[in-house]
Amino acid sequence: MIQTLSHMTVYVLDQEAARQFYVDKLGFEVRADMTMGTFRWLTVGPKAQPNLQMVLMPLAASPAMDAATAEALKGVIQSRALGVGIFETDDCQDTYEQLKKKGVEFRSPPTQRPYGIEAVLLDNSGNWFSLVQRPR
Repeated sequence: MIQTLSHMTVYVLDQEAARQFYVDKLGFEVRADMTMGTFRWLTVGPKAQPNLQMVLMPLAASPAMDAATAEALKGVIQSRALGVGIFETDDCQDTYEQLKKKGVEFRSPPTQRPYGIEAVLLDNSGNWFSLVQRPR
């Protein structure tokens, strides 16, 4: 039986710029950063969730993805059409304001929804994440 999700992939346009964004702007920590031949395995995650590793995967042709597919996915990410996940916060308005001050771009400000207060942020590649404060 499946018990947890340990890793998830976030495709990024520039791996080092993505590391800087997730660490310096979102406050995540680097979980792994190693080179295997020409491939860099780089993972980050929220400090409060130590068992989750987000793999910052560079978009490039590889054994797992041909050049045409990599280019198509790059176009989707650059068009800001790819939602990647949901980050939870205890205060959406405050987190929104703090991240805006750090230069994080948002598609929408905090808005009341049936499931809580939600803002939508963009990473520096164009992936978007919901930022949600659940109802108290």
